[in-house]
Amino acid sequence: MKTEILGTDGASLDRAAELLTGGEVVAVPTETVYGLAANAFDENAVRRIFEAKGRPADNPLIVHIADIAELEKLSPCVPDIAYRCAEAFWAGPLTMILPKRDKIPSVTSGGLDTVGIRMPADTTARAIIKRCGFPLAAPSANLSGSPSPTTFRHVYDDMNGRISAIVDGADSSVGVESTVICFDDNKIRVLRPGFISPEELSGIADTVIDKGVLEQLGEDAVVRSPGMKYKHYAPKADVTIIDSDRDSFRHYVRKNLTEGMMLLVFSKDDCEGLDADFIEYGETAEDQAKKLFTCLRTLDELGAERVLARCPEKSGVGLAVYNRLLRAAGFKVVKL
Repeated sequence: MKTEILGTDGASLDRAAELLTGGEVVAVPTETVYGLAANAFDENAVRRIFEAKGRPADNPLIVHIADIAELEKLSPCVPDIAYRCAEAFWAGPLTMILPKRDKIPSVTSGGLDTVGIRMPADTTARAIIKRCGFPLAAPSANLSGSPSPTTFRHVYDDMNGRISAIVDGADSSVGVESTVICFDDNKIRVLRPGFISPEELSGIADTVIDKGVLEQLGEDAVVRSPGMKYKHYAPKADVTIIDSDRDSFRHYVRKNLTEGMMLLVFSKDDCEGLDADFIEYGETAEDQAKKLFTCLRTLDELGAERVLARCPEKSGVGLAVYNRLLRAAGFKVVKL
């Protein structure tokens, strides 16, 4: 398959919408990560997403809309709390799980009677949705299990020859996938953390964090959100998170450094006195969110065999970074 490379001018967006209307799969930029988009109502088109990614069929997709008025077209029951969340955080990196209408095929929702819905902040993504006239199902535009793509080059490396087109837009400004929430007894439950933090959501209503955010779920678990069940975001290297202060991290590295090992650290200061190769992924949670997936891909490019990663904060945006790194590490954590 020849993959077209499209820009963000009007003619290119028209072409993207034309392909999507014809049942094709097109990678599009969003503020979180690049998405692999298809008509959310077209069962065959959505199946092409799963084929291109190599994604398990029970992993639900998120449906993207361009206007809050489209909510009731996708869900027969939108509670007031959902509208309050939308008014506070849309357009933006927040996905809400709601009961789905029958027009959304089972393949889009991973066989569930609910569906995740969000309105992206990225203007290119919304412009394409508006041109299509239908919502887009769009998981991250990477091969399943590998680090999510935050640049055009990431998508091209994974998807060239596998999909009809890639829209070459801006790098993702957030860098981690959207926060996913559902509503239980007028409380907000965080199923996947993201840039919209539990602390921010608690300004709308009481907020709890689902155990699947920090714990490994069983293979037979039924999940309502992508990113909860399978190993995700992983480089080829074997990653271990070191949950410690800086001095303890350095001590652990000195004792355990082996050939082919690299470090994923906040800054070069973490590596003072260490004879080890390293990559910096930022000293603030916002920087870490934006850089994490690029760093994980770079580790592969550099041929890292083992990675020791400094553990990010587990609150605010840092919780999203920790959640992604935890899955990239296959839940391997050394707490010092």
